[in-house]
Amino acid sequence: MSDGLFGDDISFFVGTGLFGVFFVIVFLIIVSAFIFVIVKGISQWSKNNASPILTVPAEVVTKRSKTSGGSGDTSASTSYYTTFEVQSGDRIELPLSGREYGMLVEGDLGLLTFQGTRYKGFERNEKEGSTI
Repeated sequence: MSDGLFGDDISFFVGTGLFGVFFVIVFLIIVSAFIFVIVKGISQWSKNNASPILTVPAEVVTKRSKTSGGSGDTSASTSYYTTFEVQSGDRIELPLSGREYGMLVEGDLGLLTFQGTRYKGFERNEKEGSTI
């Protein structure tokens, strides 16, 4: 006659112990990654707030978009980025809204306003001979 719910079979408890350790390790990795992402986001937000708002002459060098999701029942999400080249030759890639993205054309010249990694605006230079 066996005692208890599982009797003399202790393999269940040994397996559960290993599973428990594995579960705790995976849980700690996930929580650590989550905390890392939050701290990184807050750090970038704080750094942007401490940065001055700059307006510099720049050229729109290239534009790109990144689409994620959209599989099965999930909706797709698109992020938009534009690379600007300033007079020193440095390039800055900034995320911007779809509306702002659509208003820019590669080769546009104008004044870029940004704060850290935040896009604030782009004022295009008027082209000579433009009838618009």
